[in-house]
Amino acid sequence: MLKKQTVWLLTMLSLMIVLSVYYMTSPSSGDLAYLPEDDDSAEETASDASENDDTDKNDSGANVDDISNLEENQLFTSIRMEIREERSAAKERLDDVVASSSASMDEKNEAKNKINRMEEISRKEKMLEQSIIASADYNDVLVRHEDDQVFVHVKDKENLSNSEVVNMMQMVRDEFGNIEVKVDNQAMNK
Repeated sequence: MLKKQTVWLLTMLSLMIVLSVYYMTSPSSGDLAYLPEDDDSAEETASDASENDDTDKNDSGANVDDISNLEENQLFTSIRMEIREERSAAKERLDDVVASSSASMDEKNEAKNKINRMEEISRKEKMLEQSIIASADYNDVLVRHEDDQVFVHVKDKENLSNSEVVNMMQMVRDEFGNIEVKVDNQAMNK
């Protein structure tokens, strides 16, 4: 069941990337012009098209900005999905150990403890993200626990103040205990 969900998720992600590339590279509707065979009307159409080129360039520039903002907004989401996939794969391997008839009781207990720890870390990360966003209404927050460190990435239009960074570090330590915390500000286009 989990493998089917992973394949489905990867397929949808691939489809989203292909469509994004298609829309970024396809010409806008104003760039296409029909040139009839009559020479006089062809010259008029060509001059009309050259007048429209200036406005189309501005429009397409806005589209590129919109796409970059969309990609910027989806960065944290794609990182979350990647982390979730890695943890799901690790959990699946641990579940295999728990279900294995050849594994010892100690190995099964250790696998169960690791599964519980991963679930607890995921829960704490999500709770911290929601708490940090609520504390100052940031655009997005990503909290990652890796190798006895916690990384907090904040997406906001303004730089974080020292007091905001200290507050976030304290919130993380309240949840995870005495652990190294790194806070990073992801600047957004204004």
